[in-house]
Amino acid sequence: MQKTRFDQPGHPPATITEFEGVRSLHLGTSWVQGAMRLSKPDAIELEYVQMMMMWMLFLQHPRHIAQLGLGSAALTKFCYARFPGARVSAAELNPNVIAICEAMFGLPPNDARLHVHRMDAWDFVNDRANRGAIDVLQVDLYDEEARGPVLDTPEFYQACSDCLTEHGIMTANVFGEFDNYERNLQHMELAFDAVVWLPEVHDANIVAIGFKTAPVLDFSVLYERAAAIRKTFNLPAKKWVDGLKEWMLDQQ
Repeated sequence: MQKTRFDQPGHPPATITEFEGVRSLHLGTSWVQGAMRLSKPDAIELEYVQMMMMWMLFLQHPRHIAQLGLGSAALTKFCYARFPGARVSAAELNPNVIAICEAMFGLPPNDARLHVHRMDAWDFVNDRANRGAIDVLQVDLYDEEARGPVLDTPEFYQACSDCLTEHGIMTANVFGEFDNYERNLQHMELAFDAVVWLPEVHDANIVAIGFKTAPVLDFSVLYERAAAIRKTFNLPAKKWVDGLKEWMLDQQ
C-alpha cells in the first residue's frame, strides 16, 4: 500500500481523499488543492484547471510552458504529454506536494523536457535565466487555507510578465475572498498589455489571462480553434470563447 500522507516537517502535510472515482489532494485542510479521475489519470478533472489551458486559443506551438504551484500536477502532466515539442517546468515550494504527486498522481520523473523545481515561485520568476524565455506561465498559488493567492503584488505580476516571450501568455487562478479579485486584476493590468477574465466557475474560482502583447480577438477564428481543441484535446474550449465574448460585451 502506497503512503497516502506526506508530512515532511516545516511544510503543510499533503494528503488525499477519494470519492466516486476521483482522488483529491489536500494540504492538511478540507480545501481541494487538485484532483484526478482514477479512470483518466492524464486528463484535467477540475473545470477551472481546464480553463487555465485557454492560452491554447492563441498559442499552438509553445516551446516552454511553466507552472507556478504544482497542485495535483494536472497541468504539468497534461502539458508534458500533449505538447511533446515543449519543455515543461514547474515551481513548487512544498516537498510534500511533489512527493505525493510522484506517488499518487502519476507525476513523471524529471527528464530532458520536464523539470519540477523545489523552489519558491517568487525566486523562479526572478531568476534571470527565465527572463523572456517562457511562452506560457500558469499561476495557481495557494496555501493550505486557500484565502487568496500567496503572491499577488504588482512586483510579482511584473516579474511574471518579464519571464514571458514577446507574445507570451499568463493564465492565473484568482480564488478566495472577494476583495482579492479586483486587487489582483488591477496589479495584472499594470504588468500586461491586456488582461481578460472569464466568468466565475465552481468554488468561486476566476481565471484571468494576461497577454504580454494584446491579441486581435477574431471570434470566428477563436471558435474554429475551440472546435479543434475539443476534437484533439477533449477540452471544453467553446466555453472559453463564450466567456471571452461575454467579457468583451461587459466592457462596452
